[in-house]
Amino acid sequence: MMTMCSMPTPAPVSAKATCDVVPEGDTIFTLAARLRPVLLARPLRVGRLWGMPAHVRDASASADMTLDGRTVRDVETRGKHLLLHLDDDTTLHIHLGMTGRWEVRSLSEPGLGPAPPAASLVFETAFDRIVGTHLPVLERLTAAQLARHAHLRALGPDLLSEHFDGRAVAARFGRALYDPIGVALLDQTLACGIGNVYKSEALFLASIDPWATVAALGPERVAALLEDTRALMRRNLEGDLRRTRRGLDADRYFVYGREGQPCKRCGAPVAMRRQGDLARSTYYCGPCQGVSVQDRTRTTPTGTRTRTRY
Repeated sequence: MMTMCSMPTPAPVSAKATCDVVPEGDTIFTLAARLRPVLLARPLRVGRLWGMPAHVRDASASADMTLDGRTVRDVETRGKHLLLHLDDDTTLHIHLGMTGRWEVRSLSEPGLGPAPPAASLVFETAFDRIVGTHLPVLERLTAAQLARHAHLRALGPDLLSEHFDGRAVAARFGRALYDPIGVALLDQTLACGIGNVYKSEALFLASIDPWATVAALGPERVAALLEDTRALMRRNLEGDLRRTRRGLDADRYFVYGREGQPCKRCGAPVAMRRQGDLARSTYYCGPCQGVSVQDRTRTTPTGTRTRTRY
């Protein structure tokens, strides 16, 4: 069996794992669902943390980062973050960033070779090999470190949580009244799980100018936007590839990644501009979303809040 982080349903055959989408909340939610049946309650015959980035912290002070014999007791998601809770009360905190990839392959697969050189994490149970490659964030944390982890503590409500309440979360956006909505949606301290794809697509489908401020939209419209974005994400927990539209052509998105191509609604060219102090890409249709030249050149007030990029 092979798992690809971009595909919400288990692949029926083994093949090289690829991920054709930028990881967002739906990707991590689906990845966790794939990892649970192959990891939970199955002791690790091999557990190695290899090729780790320089900022990795090993809470257990183990020089070789060996996890042989450990068992994953829970797999948790928080927005774009994956948490693997081990039976020694430590937790692996993982973020895929733009480069991370995961692969699960059966040990009985013919011709299965060694783990790739770029592997950051290699687990083997009695049945499967689980490999994470190019993971930009990989930390092993004690329970105390996890509880006080700055990034994880700062995260807002997860859009894919079963307890998500759009109205309640919209109230949190009051902290960002003068931010463009295209910037605020990516602020993971307000609500977590949204990335560039869902930001661009949800704003297009709601006919909202990405440069409109949170204050200009008001809490009711922000709440509706959050609920609609959540619905888009939930629809992608099943199926082959992430998509926000289903048409007769091959395009899976209305605007994301389609700069210069005709809008699916009005035919005007789709545009892309970067927003915020992190210069994140926003795709939009000017006529459909009422975007003016003044909007595109508007800057966001700085120095009022500290944003977290993930």
